[in-house]
Amino acid sequence: MRIGIDLGGTKTEVIALSDAGETLFRHRVPTPRNDYAQTLQAIVDLVRLAEEKTGQQGSGGLGIPGTLSPYSQRVKNANSTWLNGQPLDQDLARLLAREVRIANDANCLAVSEAVDGAAAGRALVFAVIIGTGSGAGIAINGVSHAGGNGNAGEWGHNPLPWMDEDELRYREEVPCYCGQKGCIETFVSGTGFASDYQRLSGKRLSGAEIVALLAQQDPVAELAISRYELRLAKSLAQVVNLLDPDMIVLGGGMSNVERLYQTLPTLMKPWVFGRECETPVVKAQHGDSSGVRGAAWLWPLA
Repeated sequence: MRIGIDLGGTKTEVIALSDAGETLFRHRVPTPRNDYAQTLQAIVDLVRLAEEKTGQQGSGGLGIPGTLSPYSQRVKNANSTWLNGQPLDQDLARLLAREVRIANDANCLAVSEAVDGAAAGRALVFAVIIGTGSGAGIAINGVSHAGGNGNAGEWGHNPLPWMDEDELRYREEVPCYCGQKGCIETFVSGTGFASDYQRLSGKRLSGAEIVALLAQQDPVAELAISRYELRLAKSLAQVVNLLDPDMIVLGGGMSNVERLYQTLPTLMKPWVFGRECETPVVKAQHGDSSGVRGAAWLWPLA
């Protein structure tokens, strides 16, 4: 049995999977914010609950909104800031008496979809989370790829490519929390989509509310989504130029906008070197379960 934990900013979820990928148990609890000791305890309690409910012991995998530094062996780049600087895998290994493998949550999405999801059987998968923030992960032959510095897939904190004049203005108006300006995340996250709509309309609406206006043929909502699609297409075209993945998988709230899967493949082509691009862009098959499933699959089949 494989046990996966998805440690999010607001909720922490456990899943227990059989070797065939069948869900044996699943449960979630609120994440103890700003308290490292309580976060550790919540994870330990979930693992023990999964083992109690299934009557089996399992391997442990954990997805986090950050990564482990290969130099300090401590968490870095986590927007759940109370994790940063902590030896999370070592502490959990001590408390659970077993090795715990840790990966970035977007890498877990990539692993889940590469193992038994929308990208099953694809050698190189690039998975994008476009929700409150925007991150990405890489799976190679179903295995999470973190890179030499632990930063592989940190796509959202590169600058939006090929900016036009309005995007250059947006860069100055909407700085990124990371301290840089013009990050892809500020444009293509759900938060960025809502920010651009507010700039165009003067109204602050949620992404879901703006998408609902599209069905009413609202011209400002249509302008906002068209700009969003082009920015996402340019950002993904840059990935094709760098990695040329076999498939791009989208997760997070904005991945539920179905028109993206019709518009993005065409919009990407002019920005890809040589203008040839048939890379499939698909929706995550496992939806909001992909992160926790991918954490479990950090222990692949022998």
